[in-house]
Amino acid sequence: MSTAKPTGTSGYHHAHHFESAEHEYETAKQGVWAFLVTEILMFGGLFVGYAIFHHLYPEVFKIGSTFTDWRLGTANTVVLLTSSLTMALGIYYIQKGEKKKSMNMLLITVLCGAIFMGIKYVEYSHKIHLGLKPGSWYTADAAEVLKHVSERYKDITAVPDNLPLYFSFYYMMTGLHGIHVLLGMGLILWVWFRMGRNEFGPHHFTAVEGVGLFWHLVDLVWIYLFPLLYLVT
Repeated sequence: MSTAKPTGTSGYHHAHHFESAEHEYETAKQGVWAFLVTEILMFGGLFVGYAIFHHLYPEVFKIGSTFTDWRLGTANTVVLLTSSLTMALGIYYIQKGEKKKSMNMLLITVLCGAIFMGIKYVEYSHKIHLGLKPGSWYTADAAEVLKHVSERYKDITAVPDNLPLYFSFYYMMTGLHGIHVLLGMGLILWVWFRMGRNEFGPHHFTAVEGVGLFWHLVDLVWIYLFPLLYLVT
């Protein structure tokens, strides 16, 4: 993202346990990256589990994927990619000292996050209404499920008993990602309010960049979730 580093020329005073503002900046950034690695490990476990069970029960995942709408998934992908651009611009503008532009970009990023969650709400509501819930909460009517699936796959004549397995993965993966989207929106608003109080500028933008890195990770995870849940059969 940014190659700029804080300096001591803006009146910003680094914490006493750091040698300089640059030392504080580099340490904070390394800490953010270490945290992001743990996030990747967490989502990585779900991806590995998905791959294993998809291999063991391909028909379950084939049937389950018919209940995802690729158009809504595509819309959410475009929304998050747009939010990555506006987040990057928000960081760029604060580095250039253009606070108003930066704050506007951050608000657009939050708006994109809200649109993303709104679309997920529509998807979740539809599936829950059909009874397509995870695990023991699954209450979908087998005849209705078969009717829906047979419109796309004529060779499928029965619904597997373990179909809730697919929706367990669906809700775990998209739900955990959704929580991260909400957390990211909260963090962006946090730096936005602080930016309004002139706490950030060209020589001190560490928190803004750190939040930006988190948001980009959230977007990256969705880039993997979208094909796995909406396109792969």
